[in-house]
Amino acid sequence: MRAAFIEELGPAENIRYGDIEAPLPGPTDVLVEVEAVSANPVDTFVRSGLFATPMEFPFVVGRDLVGTVVAAGPGAPGFAPGDRVWCNSLGHGGRQGAAAEQAVVPADRLYHLPPGVGAAHAVAVVHPAATAHLALFRHGRLRAGETVLVAGAGGNVGGALVVMAAEAGARVVATASAADADHCKALGAETVLDYRAPDLRERIRRACPRGVDVHADTSGANDLATAVDVLAPRGRIVLLAGARSEPVLPAGPLYMKDGAVVGFVISHATTAELAEAATAINRLLADGRLRPRAVEQAPLADAARTHRRIEDGELHGRRVVLLPGLSG
Repeated sequence: MRAAFIEELGPAENIRYGDIEAPLPGPTDVLVEVEAVSANPVDTFVRSGLFATPMEFPFVVGRDLVGTVVAAGPGAPGFAPGDRVWCNSLGHGGRQGAAAEQAVVPADRLYHLPPGVGAAHAVAVVHPAATAHLALFRHGRLRAGETVLVAGAGGNVGGALVVMAAEAGARVVATASAADADHCKALGAETVLDYRAPDLRERIRRACPRGVDVHADTSGANDLATAVDVLAPRGRIVLLAGARSEPVLPAGPLYMKDGAVVGFVISHATTAELAEAATAINRLLADGRLRPRAVEQAPLADAARTHRRIEDGELHGRRVVLLPGLSG
């Protein structure tokens, strides 16, 4: 079968597109014919070695897929040939990736796709949305009526944070570019602040007079001085981006507020946590409330070029969906 793969860690140019042996499913696996694969920043971390994880070479890149079940093992109940499905946790932890014509998915990492949802639409949102769900509810312990600050709300994870927090009954304050303000409000943000404003910290204070209960910065800037300053008593700062950031933590003000800072990467999520997120994602997909900001489709052969574009910062929130069935 055709796949996008690497034979050693390194730059995007290490990704090759060509024939490798088709995968063989085990008794608790599902063999999936891949329709669409998304390209994520985390895929570049794995390929480059920035995120260390077990892998066997040749290693197929890619995290997320939408496809159709070809065969299911006897220990994979609930899946049958012809089922449309999705996964967002391949390509790390010893599992081969999604960027191939076929993929083997452990049954506990595979979910049914709601009827009527397109493959490119779904695969573009399942990773950002799962990240958002875990940030808000598993690590941020969000409750209805609390105030959430979403920094970088114009992006894919940021948009999912806004949608999920608003649906949960939280008050959402977002920071984004002025051009993204209407988009963020349409997703459910009550207030949108221009992140370039020189007095941004004071604007956040005015918008959140009782403080911020859950602070999530998707931009990776991780300005902990501001985050701690605007935090409510017992507020939670969730770090989920900025792998190379090394901010200074105002420890005294943080502990005087009974505040907390927690970091997480979705790659460490348990199958139970991912399944819980998948339930919420499917509900929002079915309702039409979860949608990608902008999607660009490309052939699977463009995997190396797409990784380079991500690392060069060229996409600016656009999601590239790689299609095995699309000719180059």
